[in-house]
Amino acid sequence: MHERKNAPLRSDAQRNRARILEVALTELTRAADTPLSAIAKKAGVGQGTFYRNFPSREALVLEVYRYEVEQVADTAAQLLETRPPDQALREWMTRLARYSMTKAGLAQAMGKATAYGSFAALGHGPLTSAIALLLDANDAAGTIRPGLTPDDFLLAIAGLWHIDPDSDWQARADQLLDIVMDGLRAGAPGR
Repeated sequence: MHERKNAPLRSDAQRNRARILEVALTELTRAADTPLSAIAKKAGVGQGTFYRNFPSREALVLEVYRYEVEQVADTAAQLLETRPPDQALREWMTRLARYSMTKAGLAQAMGKATAYGSFAALGHGPLTSAIALLLDANDAAGTIRPGLTPDDFLLAIAGLWHIDPDSDWQARADQLLDIVMDGLRAGAPGR
C-alpha cells in the first residue's frame, strides 16, 4: 500500500524535474545569470522542490548540459538506422554544430558554474560513444579512411568552437564540416 501511495509522488517529482530542466535550458540559453528563483517560478515549482532537485546553480547547469549532450549523442544511432553511414555522420556533425552554436548562453552559464574540466568529463563519454559508433559504421562500410579515432574526429572538428555564434555561423559551420567530411573520405577503401 505504501508503494502505491508514493508512486504518484515519484511521477510528479519526475514531471517537476523535467519541467525545471526544460525551463532552465531556455532561460540559461537566453541569459547565463538568470536567477534560480526565476527558473523555479517559470517552472511552476516552489523553492523547496527546486532545491531538492538542484541544490546549487552548478548542479542545475551540469544536469542541463548532461541532458543536452545525451540528446545530441543519442541521435547518432537514430541516424544510422535511416541513412547510409557517411550521410548519418555528416548529418550528425550538423546537429552537433547547431547544438554548439545555439547554446551560447548555456556555455556561458557552464563557464560560470564550474571549471571546464567537469563539463569536459561529463560530455566526453556520450559524445565519444556517439562518434565511435558513427566512425565504426563508416569504417565497416569503407566510406572513410580506416583507423580514425574519436579523438582524431574531435580534433578535426575543433574549429567549430571558434566560430562566433552571433555571426553567420551556419554557413561557416557547413563549409568547415564539408571540408572535414572530404578529409575523412580521403583514402577510404570504398572510394
